[in-house]
Amino acid sequence: MDRLPWVRWHRLVLLGLGTVWILDGLEVTIVGALAARLTEPDSGLALTDTEVGLAAAIYVAGAVVGSLVFGYLTDRFGRKKLFLVTLGLYLAATIATAFSFTAWFFLVMRFLTGAGIGGEYAAINSAIDELVPARMRATVSLAVNGSYWAGAAVGAALTLVLLDPVLIPAEIGWRVAFALGAVLGAVILVVRRHVPESPRWLYTHGRNDDAEALVGDIERGVERETGAPLPPVEDFLEVTRRSSTGFGEIARTVLGTYPRRALLGLALFVGQAFLYNAVYFTFGLVLATFFGVPSASTGLYLIPLALGSLIGPLVLGRLFDTIGRRVMITVSYVGSGLLLVGTAWLFSAGALSAWTLVAAWTAVFFLASCGASAAYLTVSEIFPMEIRAMCIALFYAVGTGLGGIIGPVLFSSLAASGREENVAFGYYIGAGVMIVAGLAELLLGIEAAGRSLEDVAAPLSARTAGSRAGHAETDGRPPGRPAVAARSDNQAPPIEDPERDRELGAILEALRNGPLPSSELGERVGADAWAPDRFAAALRYGLAVGALVDDGPDGAVRARFQD
Repeated sequence: MDRLPWVRWHRLVLLGLGTVWILDGLEVTIVGALAARLTEPDSGLALTDTEVGLAAAIYVAGAVVGSLVFGYLTDRFGRKKLFLVTLGLYLAATIATAFSFTAWFFLVMRFLTGAGIGGEYAAINSAIDELVPARMRATVSLAVNGSYWAGAAVGAALTLVLLDPVLIPAEIGWRVAFALGAVLGAVILVVRRHVPESPRWLYTHGRNDDAEALVGDIERGVERETGAPLPPVEDFLEVTRRSSTGFGEIARTVLGTYPRRALLGLALFVGQAFLYNAVYFTFGLVLATFFGVPSASTGLYLIPLALGSLIGPLVLGRLFDTIGRRVMITVSYVGSGLLLVGTAWLFSAGALSAWTLVAAWTAVFFLASCGASAAYLTVSEIFPMEIRAMCIALFYAVGTGLGGIIGPVLFSSLAASGREENVAFGYYIGAGVMIVAGLAELLLGIEAAGRSLEDVAAPLSARTAGSRAGHAETDGRPPGRPAVAARSDNQAPPIEDPERDRELGAILEALRNGPLPSSELGERVGADAWAPDRFAAALRYGLAVGALVDDGPDGAVRARFQD
């Protein structure tokens, strides 16, 4: 799967799985903007302020519960079954919400809607990372998670219409909002039915024939579309079949085998959840309290904020694959924290208006959105495949439970005080949490750019691995040498690097007709799409093993077979 070029099949996967975050952004934004409307007597519900706040808390609680329950089930029963189930639950609950007739029914539906969305986080992120080539994993993952903000921007714009009683009656507008989300979800469900199961999940669950047939179909489709044969697969992995992974083994793996990675995941998730939930859940309160912005107009101010959060991952996402995870995640977290410090200072000094505050927030979340999306990518990459979805769910639940609850409660109390210095203090706390998470990435981060998921974290069920070029039984190793197994963070990676061998093979093929300057050689092999420093490393390796020859002072390189 990692060696496949980007083709139409990948775009289908992206459309079927990734666009669900637009629904989440649409859902959260519309509900937040409709909160005041739902308290009005002519809305048909007439919720109290307490019930509106309870609805938001219940939605988050549902997302936490859903992520844990469906995360475990995703690892046990497969990615496809669960990403169909979770979207189906979301659809049913959203449609039912549009027909809410009393407060208790509305609250129950909000919990179920949150459970569906929470389950999506685990099922979708694990599926996408296992289906997308390693060299583009961050680009796609950040774009997918960042698409949440496309939904937020659309939702903010819709509220300007849905909240206008001249255009739509008060008791109808909010129901239409939920119905629109259900319509979009139904379209996504139709497309998603054609997205296959993860071959990685199939082979670890003993369904080798199904995995081979699926990958064969995908490869034949790629070859038809590109008109060129795919290179042979030179490395292999042998695993022991397992039906499920118990909670005891999950705990031992996360806390015993990978404690540093667990600390990293916790820092990243708490940091982004604290900042995002704190600011987004209270931005309307801050605008109303300090700048007199009416609640019906808050959607207008949210649009640029959501667009900044959307554009950040789209513009910078590719750098997470080329420059690398550790540098870019650190820059995203620390950079957004420093920008928030500047925002807090200007706010406390009274130097900001409503629009300049929104502009400052937009700059903060241009970077913070990349960091938040990268948190999901990181946890998906650094833990073994058998517990990947459960780890995403676990860290999402803990991060949301800590940052997503403490942040809004703290910020809302600070904003309600009506004092700029109190709000600025809250911003300083949020900035500190983000900067600490960025430093955790710098110190503990695992560089996964361009590496296969199995190389970053070997499956728990792995027995042997190696190259097809070696002996089939011993894998080219001395008899009795241990097979691939989950490594602790302090152990060095294995010497074998099948990806490097493939990259050297591409260089040798490009040199078949004669020597080339290294810059032109890089263009021939598409090295700009490789992981950071991989091209230079492949050249050094080729020179070291004698496959390549430095052809003189002009920087040209030739293959040894041309001698």
